[in-house]
Amino acid sequence: MFQSFKPASRIDEVRYEIRGALARRARELEQEGNDILHLNIGNPGAFGLRTPETMRRAVVRNLKYSEPYGPQTGIFPAREAVAMQFQSRGLTETRFDQVMIGNGVSELVDLVLRSLLEPGDEVLIPAPDYPLWTAAVVLNGGKAMHYPCPADQHFWPDVEAIRAMITPKTRALVVINPNNPTGAVYPESVLQALADLAAEHDLILFSDEIYDAICYDEARFVPMATLASETLCVSFGGLSKVYRACGWRVGWAVFTGALERAEDYRLAVEKLAALRLSANVPGQWAVQTALGGYQSIADLVAPGGRLHESRQAVIEACEKSRFLDLVVPMGALYAFPAVKPEALADFDDHRFAAELLEQKHILIVPGSSFNIRDRHHFRLTLLPEAEELALAFERIEDLLEELAEEPERVRIAKSA
Repeated sequence: MFQSFKPASRIDEVRYEIRGALARRARELEQEGNDILHLNIGNPGAFGLRTPETMRRAVVRNLKYSEPYGPQTGIFPAREAVAMQFQSRGLTETRFDQVMIGNGVSELVDLVLRSLLEPGDEVLIPAPDYPLWTAAVVLNGGKAMHYPCPADQHFWPDVEAIRAMITPKTRALVVINPNNPTGAVYPESVLQALADLAAEHDLILFSDEIYDAICYDEARFVPMATLASETLCVSFGGLSKVYRACGWRVGWAVFTGALERAEDYRLAVEKLAALRLSANVPGQWAVQTALGGYQSIADLVAPGGRLHESRQAVIEACEKSRFLDLVVPMGALYAFPAVKPEALADFDDHRFAAELLEQKHILIVPGSSFNIRDRHHFRLTLLPEAEELALAFERIEDLLEELAEEPERVRIAKSA
């Protein structure tokens, strides 16, 4: 009798419900002929937001140079362009050899953690988090320690709570700014406090800044590297979101701060990068054009722009709702509404997401998928047109009304 093939036990500790069971069910419904509104992923191209033409031309012009493997750390023009961006932000000593190009930020997150962690080492990660960070820590033998970013504090990190969580096994502090899933943009005072805390305890700062140019209204992005000179800071960015090139899989990591103490570590990351030979080469040729040219994202996030208006539609829908609360997203591509407990006491985010998909054909992500215990939130992307989001929220409100009436229907049925 043959035994079934079992996955590694550590996979049970990995959560990535953004593309999990609900997404699989959505595909089944589509195969049955249903139209599904996918609000689960920040995938600009799926909503008609094209990569800038100048970037596409840069790739095409350089295809003939893209057939061999590239350097494991990335081609020089791409690395130099990222270094120059950091110089323009005030980090004037940044050089190309501090930059590493990867197959998206996702690959680089795995490489930097795999190069750092011993079994049981702890990494401080925001809650709610982007679950890749938790998964990568777990898969590399570490322990994810989730620090609070409370909704009643704008979803900003609670610095004193983080301080209380630090132990001798803590190795790194992860900051996601602008934040996915909440849309929070951290003020300089909070970022400085985090940088000071990391320096005090000799922690590496991992700063996920993939949404750096997507800020709304008065929100201002402050690069963590400009505040963290006393410890190692590794900043992550890429072409996926700001430049609407998710499928090109081009990200970068920039090592700044206490470089003299981190050379062995940086070389360890480079060694792991060499094992996969090189990152996708064609897409790297667009980096210089992207960072050096006109920043078209500014038109999308400004008042009247596509993303700004879609965000406004979500804000207005939540304001009109008798069920929903919203901490207004100030950056990134997401909103993270909560259902008011007093309006729907027995609300469960997973049940709601499943019923919304089955009954209203809208795919969202339950809030607890982002490593929080609170089951009153859900995440959706701001990428559709404002009118489409307004209609989606009408269907969301309809389902919430039905759920609110359900206890009364059950009570009447029992009494009958």
